[in-house]
Amino acid sequence: MVNTIFIIIGLAVLALIGWIAQGFFFTSEIPLIFRILVSIVAIGGVSLLLIVIRDRVKQAKTEDFKGVDK
Repeated sequence: MVNTIFIIIGLAVLALIGWIAQGFFFTSEIPLIFRILVSIVAIGGVSLLLIVIRDRVKQAKTEDFKGVDK
């Protein structure tokens, strides 16, 4: 149940980010070079986030908790 709520919240945040990005990227008042630079930074940030998540999931699969008391 909690995972479903997190997914719904995540989708709502993504929709809000998309709406804001649409307003930013389709306005003619902002110079093209700034829109390109923001795109590069956003793609780099998302890529780094995905790499960190992938590495953490991979590490979680190999963790050994034999010495941990419950």
